[in-house]
Amino acid sequence: MSTPVIIAIVIGIILVLMYNSLVSKKNQVENIFASIDTQLKKRYDLIPNLVASVGKYMEHEKSILQEVTKLRAEANKPNISDENKIHLDAKVTSALGSIMVAVENYPELKANTNVMHLQHSLNEVEEQISAARRAYNQAVTDYNNAIEMIPTNFMASAMSYTRKEVFEIPDTQRENVNVKELFNS
Repeated sequence: MSTPVIIAIVIGIILVLMYNSLVSKKNQVENIFASIDTQLKKRYDLIPNLVASVGKYMEHEKSILQEVTKLRAEANKPNISDENKIHLDAKVTSALGSIMVAVENYPELKANTNVMHLQHSLNEVEEQISAARRAYNQAVTDYNNAIEMIPTNFMASAMSYTRKEVFEIPDTQRENVNVKELFNS
C-alpha cells in the first residue's frame, strides 16, 4: 500500500470518528432533554390539582395561581421550541416557589392532607427535574465544547450544528430568602 493511500485512510478514519463523536453528543443532548421533558410534563400535570386545592384558600394570591395556570397552558402547546421550554421552566419554577411560600401564610392550608401530598409530589418532581437539568447541562457543555473546539468545529459547522442553551437559575432564585420578611407577612 502506498503512503498517500495510507494517509487518506487515516484521514478518513479521523473524519468518521469526529463525525460519530458529534452525532453522539447531539443525540445525548436530545435524549437527556427528552427526560427533562417527561419530568416537566409530570410537574405540569400536578399544577391543576395544586391550583384547585389551594385556590379556595388563597384569594389574595389569585394572581400567582392565574400566572401558574397561564404558564402551564403555554408549556403544553404543541411544537414549542427547546429554548422556550427552558424559559418557561424558569418562570414556572419561580411561580411555584411563590405559591409554596404563600402556603406558609395559611395554617389550615398547610395542614390540609391534599396540599401536603401535592407539595411532597411536587418536591419529588422538582428534585428529579434538578438532577435531569444537571445531566443535560453537562451533555450540552460537552456538545458545545465539541462544536467550538478545533478540529471538530469545522465538521460541526459543515453539519450546521449550533450551540445549545443550558438551564440556568433565574436571578430571582439566586437571592437569599428573607426569612424575617416571610414571618412578618
